[in-house]
Amino acid sequence: MALPPAGSSASLSLFLCGDVMTGRAIDQILPHPVDPQLYESYVQDARHYIQMAEKKSGQKIQRPVPLDYVWGDALEVWRQRTPDLKLINLETSLTTHSVPWPAKEVQYRMHPANVAVLTAAGFNFCSLANNHTLDWGREGLLETMETLQKAGIPFGGAGKDQAEAVKPTLLQTQKGRVIILACGLESSGIPKAWAATPAQPGLHLLPDLGSDTVETIAEQVIALKAPGDVVVFSVHWGSNWGYEIPPSHRRFAHDLIDVAGVDLVFGHSSHHPRGIEVFRQKLIVYGAGDFLNDYEGIGGHEQFRGDLSLMYFPDLDPATGQLVSLQMVPLQIKNFRLQHASAQDAAWLRDTLNRECEKFGAGVALQDKYLILTF
Repeated sequence: MALPPAGSSASLSLFLCGDVMTGRAIDQILPHPVDPQLYESYVQDARHYIQMAEKKSGQKIQRPVPLDYVWGDALEVWRQRTPDLKLINLETSLTTHSVPWPAKEVQYRMHPANVAVLTAAGFNFCSLANNHTLDWGREGLLETMETLQKAGIPFGGAGKDQAEAVKPTLLQTQKGRVIILACGLESSGIPKAWAATPAQPGLHLLPDLGSDTVETIAEQVIALKAPGDVVVFSVHWGSNWGYEIPPSHRRFAHDLIDVAGVDLVFGHSSHHPRGIEVFRQKLIVYGAGDFLNDYEGIGGHEQFRGDLSLMYFPDLDPATGQLVSLQMVPLQIKNFRLQHASAQDAAWLRDTLNRECEKFGAGVALQDKYLILTF
């Protein structure tokens, strides 16, 4: 299936997606699963989520699956697009540590031996500043970081101490350098106790969205950004469901661009895609939606179609960071595998996103089965 033409070959081409949740049931279908015991109030065995997915689809998932199984049709899309960088929010702890965070309702972990599922996708960066990377304690976070380092996958938003957690990640491409700042907010479900301190590991947790926070980010950007650099701000914020964008989020995103010199705001935490804005020719994705999860068969919130995912392909002018184009590929999660969405589902996503983007002066058109942002 051919994609519509991308931007100029001189453009910086990125791949973005929301939450990648390779733990719990997905870990259980991979070659090296951890102990399936969970400490959730309703489910104590991760394999139960496999049974729910199989019941919903009416198909058996043969185990173990190949390490690239979960990416399905996304693999061919990546081969066609060949983005300069692939950036994700990894919402899973990579650990065998068996003691969960006290009183944490939901726990995600994947065996470190399954990290090849991430390298099979060729991800270039993982944000760890979210509400699941300490599900299995600080020991689990440390093992997650060590596993990613050994696999050669850069990450940000977490560290052995506060200085490391807030440190931006610098990635070099043939089109220039990309600077990534990754952080999270308590509004996404991150416990305050998960914030890194000078003496203990943790996450880059923003205190608020006020002007002092913007100035702190601006100082980081000014210290690093040189002509030709593109700055991406990855932020885990807000609720899981619903389309409303809090005014504080929009104001903060605008300030990041106006005051801090950020070129692209990459928001996630919502389980479904939210509205998109282009402000001063810079892209703001308020909520990218889940990219991969194990929610099949779990009831509730069906009206938001959490089974549908989007691959975001923004092309940027590397000299200015301005958006040249944004194309999105609709997918559906079925049997924990990404597949092309049907024409009907692609049209539903178009109509839904067009409705939400119109609030910000943008729109979404459907070309073949692919979505194009108009602005």
